[in-house]
Amino acid sequence: MSTVVYWFRNDLRLEDNPGFKAAVEENTAVIPVYVLDESWLYKTQFGIKRMGNFRLNFLLESLSELKENLKAIGSDLLVKVGNPLEQIPAIYQQYNCAGVYAQALVAYEETTLQTALNHLVPCKFVWGHTLFHERYLPFRIIDTPGVFTDFRKAVEKNAKVRPVIKSPLNVKSPDNFGNEVPTPEKLGFERPFYDERSVLNFAGGESQGLERLNYYLWEKELLCNYKQTRNGLIGGDYSSKFSPWLAHGCISPRQIYWQVKKFEKYIKKNSSTYWLIFELIWRDFFQFVALQHGAKLYRRKGITSKEKITWSTNKHFHLWAGGQTTEPFVDANMNELNRTGFMSNRGRQVVASYLIHRMRIDWRLGAAYFEKMLIDHDPASNYGNWLYIAGIGNDPRGGREFNIERQTQQYDAEGNYVKLWA
Repeated sequence: MSTVVYWFRNDLRLEDNPGFKAAVEENTAVIPVYVLDESWLYKTQFGIKRMGNFRLNFLLESLSELKENLKAIGSDLLVKVGNPLEQIPAIYQQYNCAGVYAQALVAYEETTLQTALNHLVPCKFVWGHTLFHERYLPFRIIDTPGVFTDFRKAVEKNAKVRPVIKSPLNVKSPDNFGNEVPTPEKLGFERPFYDERSVLNFAGGESQGLERLNYYLWEKELLCNYKQTRNGLIGGDYSSKFSPWLAHGCISPRQIYWQVKKFEKYIKKNSSTYWLIFELIWRDFFQFVALQHGAKLYRRKGITSKEKITWSTNKHFHLWAGGQTTEPFVDANMNELNRTGFMSNRGRQVVASYLIHRMRIDWRLGAAYFEKMLIDHDPASNYGNWLYIAGIGNDPRGGREFNIERQTQQYDAEGNYVKLWA
């Protein structure tokens, strides 16, 4: 008879959750737990809070639905606020558990936490965060190709995507162990207001992620033209907008992949359907690069041996963050971010390039601000992309400086986006 803790992390779903499925199948009883890390809530980086209202609200919505889904199969969710290295062992001892199960993650802070917890209690970390399983990559993590094209060709040729795993039908858990999911206000945060100009009213939760997937592929068949429309700036239909649910693990990359394959079989197979899978491979690339390089991902000089840019003072950073640079396209994108918690991928590249190459401000401030503001913040993707733009990450071209005027003309020639977010 064994009882274990299942520590939910960035896998806030029941479908296609190999870690949770393993915990249920390999033990008599499971105690599902989520720890709101106090360092996210109350600590800062460069004077910037680590988590803003939009991401916290999305997270809490996701936890509320996870709790209801767990109750439907006989369990519940225990939500704690504090240090996981204190909270998880305390629950482990309270319920006389045999071990702790959790999803394995990749970023330096996450892997350091895994190692530290494993020294305190017996842990089993299960891979489920990426499209391709790290065990079946055609190279060792330490040998992850430094260029995306090489990575993509290797995994497309030699790696397979595992099938989706069904949710457990029932879970045995101790009686009355769960508690209420806290509100933003209880945690000292304001509840964000929905701005009608937002591309979507992003709501957290597994059902919301699956609903978005169904809408984009099957209801509207928008995937047919994804490659041509993905850089659109206004409205929800131009691109998939799956990233908030992916970042919190409300849906998995495998669920998206196999739905795309089904779409190709029954509706259409073209460059757009491939391009969505291409983007999932990009996501995987940054995940494995983060695992490969660890703490280097957060250094000012990145994963290279030397800095590529001589940074000027950071005293004008507040102008960029506040959408007050006097560059209308940059300011419009920052205004959208500040008022909705979201920005298009095109916008992210443009504003990052402007901060790094025009303002010559330390890229880490921009990455920290994105971490705070973005609903879909993922450490590997966020920091990997900032390094990419700065030319101190995985980029054979040595950095990406965008011509702001040309970008504006190409993606907002009529000025509608700038007018919307002026």
